[in-house]
Amino acid sequence: MSELDALKVALKTLQDKALDEFSNAESLQALQVLRVSYLGKKGELTSVLKGVGKLPPKERPVIGQFVNASKQTLSESLEKREACLALKEKQVRIEAERIDVTLSGRTSSKGSLHPVQQGLNEMTAIFSQLGFDIAEGPEIEDEFHNFDALNIPQEHPARAMHDTFFFHPDGDEKANLLRTHTSPVQIRTMKACVDAGGEPPLAVVATGRVYRCDYDVTHSPMFHQVEVFKVDKNISLAHLKGVLQHFLSAYFEKDVPIRLRPHYFPFTEPSAEVDIACVFCHQKGCRVCKGSGWIEVLGSGMIHPNVLKSVGIDSTVYSGFAFGLGVERLVMLKYGIPDLRLFFENDVRFLRRMGA
Repeated sequence: MSELDALKVALKTLQDKALDEFSNAESLQALQVLRVSYLGKKGELTSVLKGVGKLPPKERPVIGQFVNASKQTLSESLEKREACLALKEKQVRIEAERIDVTLSGRTSSKGSLHPVQQGLNEMTAIFSQLGFDIAEGPEIEDEFHNFDALNIPQEHPARAMHDTFFFHPDGDEKANLLRTHTSPVQIRTMKACVDAGGEPPLAVVATGRVYRCDYDVTHSPMFHQVEVFKVDKNISLAHLKGVLQHFLSAYFEKDVPIRLRPHYFPFTEPSAEVDIACVFCHQKGCRVCKGSGWIEVLGSGMIHPNVLKSVGIDSTVYSGFAFGLGVERLVMLKYGIPDLRLFFENDVRFLRRMGA
């Protein structure tokens, strides 16, 4: 066999081997390795072509055409296999990245109202359904609206500096203070009605922040209160008890037994503290109710004639009831919260538990 024929056979054998390996390549990376192995500068084809120099000059063009045809065949085979593998890998990637649009979306954490605000909204909604109007007043008050008009005498402990946040007056100015309850809204609402030439009936619920010098597991220097009052002809304790029974049962979402115990408040006469049957032990006796089966929740009573007189309402014609409650206290009882300070510490675990 001549040198030319031997070279042709070697090239044909190399081509067949390369085509077979190209067609069996499983990835683009493997195909690239084969490209370099056969067609690279140090590849097998280059090694075979080293024998061209041994051929006579007239035979070299013949082998050159054969080599070019072989390179063309190998290049076309590589391109076809490369396109096939690229399409295959694309399909695999698409399948791996497929999104099932029928699946539920990822839930994201959303903020919500603070537990105290939730409680305020629930309470005002109950009273609104009973026909009470919502009123607000300033948090910085004067002594007339916060004390005098509410029949609170000068020597009453509530006026003491250790109980009330006073602003020290300059010169002859009257002292202002951070209101200690929402009852001043009662005075302002009744007085505004009279000054405008109106007269009862009045049914109002006042909400807002109040301030007192106190801080422990059940008291805070700032807390929220709801003041409810109604003034009309022939209002009695029966009306007060009926509203209280409805409100407390609606708020706790079950029938809650209540009782009124005689008490003293300067702005009501007669006055009563309101207890509810313990929502934890159902009157069997527990640590929360101290074994009594009852929990005190708010103060109430019939509006004192002196309070009506201070705003210009005739107490011989009109009467009314009023009661005030601490929002945080009722929220604590409803949800079993042991420490009032949790409302103000912004502990994310507590807020998430409460849905805030």
